[in-house]
Amino acid sequence: QLQLVESGGGLVRPGGSLRLSCAASGATLGNKAVAWFRRAPGKESEGVACITGDSRSTSFGDSVTGRFTISRDNTGNTVHLQMNYLLPEDTSIYFCAARPYYCSLSRYEFPSWGQGTQVTVSS
Repeated sequence: QLQLVESGGGLVRPGGSLRLSCAASGATLGNKAVAWFRRAPGKESEGVACITGDSRSTSFGDSVTGRFTISRDNTGNTVHLQMNYLLPEDTSIYFCAARPYYCSLSRYEFPSWGQGTQVTVSS
């Protein structure tokens, strides 16, 4: 059974960078699309970024476009979220999720989820 494990969260100053990783275990990601979502206290979950199963296409939420990138490593089994120019409003728990092949930024379309990693942007 596919399990997803996030890592790389932490505390960073505004304007700084972090790279989150989503590693698959128990099964391979294969041709699954992988997305990152985030949820801040008292707010709805927000789709941040997605990469398709063949890694040929990516999509981003409006609030992170131009600052975040998403990539898959050579094994295809780990997906990274590079976050640059971080803002205090990026503070959230970040989750990765997987679904068959095609991207989406709707959390309802993803059956497989990790446990999340906390990102805090503060001076």
